[in-house]
Amino acid sequence: MKATAKAAWTGDLKTGSGSFSAMSGVFTNTPYDFRKRFEGEPGTNPEELIAAAHAACFSMALSGQLGQRDIVAHSIETVCEVTMENGTLTRSLLRANVSAPGADEGAIREAGEVAKAGCPISKALNLEIALDLTIAT
Repeated sequence: MKATAKAAWTGDLKTGSGSFSAMSGVFTNTPYDFRKRFEGEPGTNPEELIAAAHAACFSMALSGQLGQRDIVAHSIETVCEVTMENGTLTRSLLRANVSAPGADEGAIREAGEVAKAGCPISKALNLEIALDLTIAT
């Protein structure tokens, strides 16, 4: 499998702007700039995309790990918060809520740790990855 995206940038760092697109078409020419990335102006930025990718990847990996333990979750909802300090991504916090009526909580926690370490986005990131898992059984 290969995934492709493209980005373009014009101008200098602080006053320039760019856009990025996914070849799938799910987003096209989405704008980004210094203000959106570093000054809290509304809009997206590369770190938000990493957080979205990590949340999605972890949720799928957790579903797979639960399946290996014969657990089917009613729902898995994950929020990912990526931290950047001094121009370096330092931490990704995964906050997941799992609803799996009747399932063993210990097995779910074990699956969560395996999914955290094993999802492809976790493997690609060179930073601390933390997991805050809330379980409703």
